Amino acid sequence: MISTALAATAELGAEAAEQAVNHGPFYSDPAFWVGVSFVVVVAFVWLKAKDKIVGGLDDRAAGIKSKIDEARKLREDAQALLAAYQRRQRDAMKEADDIVRHAKDEAERLRVKAEADLNAAIKRREQQALDRIAQAETQALAEVRAKAVDVAIATASKLMKDNMAAAEQNKLIDAAIVELPSKLH
Repeated sequence: MISTALAATAELGAEAAEQAVNHGPFYSDPAFWVGVSFVVVVAFVWLKAKDKIVGGLDDRAAGIKSKIDEARKLREDAQALLAAYQRRQRDAMKEADDIVRHAKDEAERLRVKAEADLNAAIKRREQQALDRIAQAETQALAEVRAKAVDVAIATASKLMKDNMAAAEQNKLIDAAIVELPSKLH
């Protein structure tokens, strides 16, 4: 734009020089003054517009820079927040794994303890049953012996009464009484 204005001014200046030679001094020609005014207006507009254009561009560049800085800060904040959440997630997953592992260990420990307690209870009950059986056997044998003794005594008494005389019966009773202390111990 400036080069076009300078070219136009140079052309006008050349025309003005040519007319000055032919028509008089160059400053008396209206075309010269139109050219000078055009150059002054273009220079004035350029100087005023340049400041506004440069200022507008500087303002826009500053705005873009601040938006870029803000975006960079937001990105960094987002990355930090993402990293924090990822850390929290990893920690939560580790804690969950620890809880599950602890629960499995505890369940296994409880299973082993329950199995041991069950085996001990079964052995105790088995021993109690064996003790009761042994006690019942002993009691049954004692009852059988007592019954056998009672039957033998009753049979012997009956046979003695039926087959022996009273004097012989008394001799046997006295002999049994004498032998009784040696047989009890």
